[in-house]
Amino acid sequence: MTDFAPPGPKCSAGLPVLGRRAAGLSLLSLALMARRSAAAQPVQQVTILVPGPEDGASALWAARASASLTRGAHRAVALQLTHLGGPDGVTAANRFATLEGRFGERFLVLPGMACHVRLTGAARAQFEPGAWLPLLVGWQGAVLAGRGPLPSQGATPIRVAISSPEAPEAAALALLDLLRVPARPVPGHPEAAFTAGEADALLVLGPDPAARARTMGATPWYQLSPVAEAETESAGVPPLPIRSPAVRGALAAVAALQMRAALVMPVLTPADTIAAWRRAATRWHEEERTQLAEGQALIGVPAATAFALLAPPPDAVLSYRSWLEQRLGWRAG
Repeated sequence: MTDFAPPGPKCSAGLPVLGRRAAGLSLLSLALMARRSAAAQPVQQVTILVPGPEDGASALWAARASASLTRGAHRAVALQLTHLGGPDGVTAANRFATLEGRFGERFLVLPGMACHVRLTGAARAQFEPGAWLPLLVGWQGAVLAGRGPLPSQGATPIRVAISSPEAPEAAALALLDLLRVPARPVPGHPEAAFTAGEADALLVLGPDPAARARTMGATPWYQLSPVAEAETESAGVPPLPIRSPAVRGALAAVAALQMRAALVMPVLTPADTIAAWRRAATRWHEEERTQLAEGQALIGVPAATAFALLAPPPDAVLSYRSWLEQRLGWRAG
């Protein structure tokens, strides 16, 4: 008779105890190897060009955004902020335009004012925002408001305070002209002039601009550049009833006030890189939504929709520049 060795003890899954221990050691080895591999993975260095100064609004926004992106990234990244130029962002935007596709990944923090400088035709703005992809957009609502109901076409001209012809607040006068509401410009800061009784109409901005307008004693007439239909409906204020190149030019000026800042990347950024950063952007979106006083945090399609308002087609740009020259006597240097 042939002797057979008794079978060794088995676990509940039918594996010998020694096999189970070996499997456990193998899993532990794999975990250690994965940890060593992650530790050995090089940290991706990414530069963000930020308009100065280092303690300015753009710099503070950029610092918060970069921290959120770092927490949301699925790879080891180091976002380095490089401050350049003044707060309007034109110098930083010009530099970014010359560096696209060179020296690895980089971003630009673009304030709305930089796009407005370009809209008015200033020669120092040598960049094309339409060639950039927005990853993050800080946005706020806007309404055209004034004292009492909107005047009729034959009424006495109302006053619109404008600090300077090239200021984006001049869009309030442009919109009233397009609505055929008689109006005339007066010098001054819009909100201060309205509060002092020296102006009758203005643009009001903020997370809830309609409520803010009513607090100031103004009546919201029209919602401007909503990024979603729900925004218009929830505010209870109708959208602007006209659409034309001239209106698109004026709304581009309004959008320069609405966009606090945007984090953009070159349009030729590889698709897999874009996808990775868009996944990281969801972390920023979640964290920014808790900052209710800061307005809207936009990513994805809403961000692209809002950003597109600041890069209107050539006929809209020409229309607004022509209006500035004919109505306010201003021409870019």
